Amino acid sequence: MDTITLTGPSCPRYLVGFDLRRRPHLEADVLVLGGGVAGFAAALAAADAGAEVLLLAKDAIGESNTVRAQGGIAAVIGADEREAGDSIERHLQDTLVAGAGLCDAAATASILAGGEDAIGLLRSHGCRFDLDGGGRPDLTREGGHSFRRILHADGDSTGREIGRSLAAAVASHPRITVVDEAFSIDLIAGEGGRVVGVLYHRRDELVAALAGATVLATGGCGCLWRETTNPPCATGDGLAMAYRAGAALADLEFMQFHPTTLYIAGGVRLLITEAMRGEGAVLKNHQGERFMPRYHPDAELAPRDVVTRAIIGEIRRTGFPHVWLDATHLGAAFVRERFPSITTACARFGIDPGTEWLPVHPSAHYHCGGVLTDAHGATAVPGLWAAGEVACTGLHGANRLASNSLLEGLVVGLRAGRGAAAAGGAPGRQRVQVPKEPPVAEDLDIADLARSLRATMWRQVGIERSNGDLATARRSFSFWASHQALGTFRTREGWELQNMLIAASLVAAAAERRTASVGTHCRSDHQGAVDPRHTVFRRP
Repeated sequence: MDTITLTGPSCPRYLVGFDLRRRPHLEADVLVLGGGVAGFAAALAAADAGAEVLLLAKDAIGESNTVRAQGGIAAVIGADEREAGDSIERHLQDTLVAGAGLCDAAATASILAGGEDAIGLLRSHGCRFDLDGGGRPDLTREGGHSFRRILHADGDSTGREIGRSLAAAVASHPRITVVDEAFSIDLIAGEGGRVVGVLYHRRDELVAALAGATVLATGGCGCLWRETTNPPCATGDGLAMAYRAGAALADLEFMQFHPTTLYIAGGVRLLITEAMRGEGAVLKNHQGERFMPRYHPDAELAPRDVVTRAIIGEIRRTGFPHVWLDATHLGAAFVRERFPSITTACARFGIDPGTEWLPVHPSAHYHCGGVLTDAHGATAVPGLWAAGEVACTGLHGANRLASNSLLEGLVVGLRAGRGAAAAGGAPGRQRVQVPKEPPVAEDLDIADLARSLRATMWRQVGIERSNGDLATARRSFSFWASHQALGTFRTREGWELQNMLIAASLVAAAAERRTASVGTHCRSDHQGAVDPRHTVFRRP
């Protein structure tokens, strides 16, 4: 991967002061941070390799983006199960095209080649994919894919089924200990900067978890934006922790905005899976005109960045706040059977997707950048691996191909777990002491500042960007970090705010440096040719 390395914003190495000699702590051979597909996969792989594993989850087990994934998992499976003519090489070409020339081809090929074994592992743990009348996988197609290669479960509840099966396997494994409701604050550095564990907060107490190797699988940063499909826990904590620990972060400018989320004032932004368009649903503007054929020959099945910008273009042209997704011609019975979760969720707002058009609008969805790793999840920081949305393997490039994320989390999670197990072991005696900084002002309205950050990200670092907007956003974040959010917080909300400020500053800086539009990164003041180098940031 050809990179240009820049110095990011300055920040404290640790958010709180501590002395390991005076902190209760847990020990394991391998520590896994995260309770989604990547974290579960890493924990299982490490434990199966003989390691004693400790898994920390920020919220209740299962509260992650994994369980919200509707469409499915993309993989080229056995020759007797795949669509005729499909191959790993065709999947690779589709992924490279979607990535707009910025994928790491070698890493991408390696990860996609692990798909069949990863699906086999899910099946061995009881994951139940939908089957057709002949007992074969009921494959579907999504935008950017040239074949039907998406496996799904319970219609539109694939992530929930994958999460269920892996969570059950983790819970029953004799070498895995799970601690939920544990907010990881900082990666702890031992001798030579090696990561030796994490300091976390649980039930009003600071606790240390120490291990010979640590796997970061904390998910993404979608909650940096006001409009998002992500759960509240997606505040970029893993990005900020890794940055403070000295890890390299790459491709941060590439946030994928999902084209179709249910757009109802006061309602949560419910993801409307791309699989609905894969089955034939079409997009219409306020005049009832189907518009996607004007923007791309693949119409509704064009890559997500194309569909997103087309929707924004129609909203701007018509002056109406959203567009419509029409699946009524598919038949009410088919829609209810194929998309039961969406049907149930829409019913709460009095909408039936089988008989009514759905109001939809783009929202922040998936971060293509993250902690820079190889195809096996290894970072340049000794003792640290990363997998899932928090990581940047080079698979997604400038734009993620639909349903490649669950595949990457599973394949790289398994590899990271095995690598960590081989390098891990008892952490040994660690003596780390960090002096406390002055406390932050007690009357700071953390929630209000977080809302201001999200609004700024949506307006100025959103779907369309310009140099002036990006510079203004970056200056705002720098001011807030240096004044209101400077010092030591004592609550999860305060630490999340500090993490969000770091992540937002880095995203804005990366977007400001990339002056040409490519993939998910759209510059209204587009200048010059696309720089093939990947922007990498390190802490000063």
